[in-house]
Amino acid sequence: MADLARRCGCSTIMDKEGDMATRWARQGWIWMGLAAAIFLAWVVIPALAEAGQPEYRWRAGSAWTQKTRNESVQLFTELVNKYSNGRIQIRFQHSGLLGTHDELFHAVREGSVDMTVVSPYVNLVPGGMLNWMPWTVGSFEEAKVAYAPGTGIIYKIMDDAYGEVGHKPIWTTHQGAYGIGNRTRALKTPEDFSKLKLRVSGSLGFVRTLENMGKGTGMTLQTLPWADIYNALQTGVVDGAWSLWPSLVEERHFEVLKYYTDLAWGWDANSICLTRKTWDKLPSDLQDVLMRAGKEAEARDMKEMQNVIDEYKKKLTSAGIQIYTPTEPERDAFRKKANMPAVWKELATPWLDKKYPGQNMTEKVMAELDKIAGVKK
Repeated sequence: MADLARRCGCSTIMDKEGDMATRWARQGWIWMGLAAAIFLAWVVIPALAEAGQPEYRWRAGSAWTQKTRNESVQLFTELVNKYSNGRIQIRFQHSGLLGTHDELFHAVREGSVDMTVVSPYVNLVPGGMLNWMPWTVGSFEEAKVAYAPGTGIIYKIMDDAYGEVGHKPIWTTHQGAYGIGNRTRALKTPEDFSKLKLRVSGSLGFVRTLENMGKGTGMTLQTLPWADIYNALQTGVVDGAWSLWPSLVEERHFEVLKYYTDLAWGWDANSICLTRKTWDKLPSDLQDVLMRAGKEAEARDMKEMQNVIDEYKKKLTSAGIQIYTPTEPERDAFRKKANMPAVWKELATPWLDKKYPGQNMTEKVMAELDKIAGVKK
């Protein structure tokens, strides 16, 4: 039969029909594939997202053990999941489980970890000193304005500073104001620094400010790690140190101090940061989700921290610590002796002038912060 078909030319017709059938079949599969892809993109993927299957799975880490701060970050991750309808899922691990502070900073920069809580030390963030220059923010009410995402002067400056090192700040977590504790006397005037030996860190803004406030009093400074404060006070290596209300209780500084002056001369603020490249690639609706969740988490963080501080003040008073809160004229005397314009000129102006050439940013930023603090010239 096959031979007969070849003789009559039917084989050619059959071959052509077969080829046509094959082409039609192939084209049919192509169209079916395109239809399936469209269905997947427009129906299946959104449906999976609605069902809780995340488009983004992120890891977030923190080196710190602070209970209130970690609870606020955990709330943030839950709000992000909620407001994104499950499109973003963040797993948060604190207390150094994913690495030290510096390790996490670099991991977020390179993208192997997605988010972390950052203390912007200048060895990591060259413009980081602007986050916590002394005698700028001294209360939670001031912090709400200065660190407000998108509008706060410190947030806007730090957004640019973090951008240089591959981080995007989403919101800020606050531990509150710094005071100074010691074993000798309450600090009511700068002269009360007389002959005190005080522990300091490598934070040059704080060091220069403290040097100026104690100039001419015989005060001496000794650089020690934060973790060594308790032992240094206990053994008399130093007489005092700057501290925070939470640290006085949670790190037991109160056990080796007698006096604590609530000077509110510095502010502790850390940033919750995302890898910048990840932020830049996110659709605007998910960027809005992160900022919305961050705003709510920061509000919770501030409220809870204020409650914690109020409770800790009662505990410290019961424990026998003598707490002294200077009057505004007394605080102003410390502030004036600190000579902050000189500190800014040395430490902040070089970065600001390089980042914002010709804009006179030092004066602008200081004026805005003075306005927030209600400082009268």
